[in-house]
Amino acid sequence: QLQLVESGGGLVQPGGSLRLSCESSGFRLDDYAIGWFRQAPGNQRKFVAAINWNGENSYYADSVKGRFTISRDNATNTVSLQMNGLKPEDMGVYSCAASPFALYGSSWYTRSAYDYWGQGTQVSVSS
Repeated sequence: QLQLVESGGGLVQPGGSLRLSCESSGFRLDDYAIGWFRQAPGNQRKFVAAINWNGENSYYADSVKGRFTISRDNATNTVSLQMNGLKPEDMGVYSCAASPFALYGSSWYTRSAYDYWGQGTQVSVSS
C-alpha cells in the first residue's frame, strides 16, 4: 500500500517561509495526483493545493494563491509545497494525499477524492 511521509514543518514568524515535502517509499508518485490539506485544531482538513501527475496543472485555495507553490519532481519521487508570506491563519497540520485516478473539477479540492494520506507535519506561525 502506498505510504506517504511529510517533512519540513516547523515554527516560523509571520511573513516567514517553509518548504514542505511529501515522499513515498516503494511506489512511484508519478502515477498519482497529489494534494496538500491543512487541519487546524478543532477543524476539518481543508484543501490547500494540488498538482496533477506530470506537474502541468496545479490548483490552490484562494487563501494561499500568490503565496504558496506546489511542485513535483518525479525523478526524485517528491512533491513539495513552498510556503511564503506565512500568516497565523496558515497554522495547522499539513498532510499530503494521493489519488490514483484522474481528478476533474471540484474533486481536486475534495478530501474524499484522495485515497492515501500521510501522517502530517506541524506548521506553526507565531512571533
